Amino acid sequence: MIYYLGLGSNLGRRRKNLRRARELLAARGVRTLKASSVYRTEPIGVRGQPWFYNQVLKVETKLAPRALLVLGHEVEAALGRLRPARRKPRTIDIDILLAGRAVVRTKILTIPHPRLERRNFVLIPLAEVAPAVVHPLRRMTAATLLARSGDTSVVRRI
Repeated sequence: MIYYLGLGSNLGRRRKNLRRARELLAARGVRTLKASSVYRTEPIGVRGQPWFYNQVLKVETKLAPRALLVLGHEVEAALGRLRPARRKPRTIDIDILLAGRAVVRTKILTIPHPRLERRNFVLIPLAEVAPAVVHPLRRMTAATLLARSGDTSVVRRI
């Protein structure tokens, strides 16, 4: 299955954290088909935090969505992320943004990511990697969602 993953880091060696996350995912059978540029992004909703480095990956894996979520949490833990640390600085954050055309709604997992269309820190790299990918609920491409997002936060390619 094809997935789009959002990676973010705002603690430690941020670029290295993104690279290590990609390596650890690959070691467990998640093949990166395409990686966006890395972007330096302003933290949203919380002041006084270091800025993030964000990236979107187009990946392929045989894992089901829940199994990929578990693997993402294992990679986060291996890189020093503590849970539950909502809205706190983190070494790595791995979010499943899209899973093909699948829609998943459980207590622990929602796909498409519920805030995807309102966050340029994922829309800009998603549109870079796959501008024509369609959000299965909004029925719009990543490029269209980006054009309509209304998000004014700072997102700069580095």
